[in-house]
Amino acid sequence: MGRNDKIRMPSSGAGITQFFDDYKSKITFQPIHIVIFAIVVILIEILLWLSL
Repeated sequence: MGRNDKIRMPSSGAGITQFFDDYKSKITFQPIHIVIFAIVVILIEILLWLSL
């Protein structure tokens, strides 16, 4: 039998496949928009609880 001196290194991806596309969504949100939306939802929830 032939001797196998090659060292096999694990894949650098570790099983994680990444897909990169040039697709840009028509709807974009800045982080401040998400924060403001979360605050508004919390305020609405508080107002609904207080009105009961």
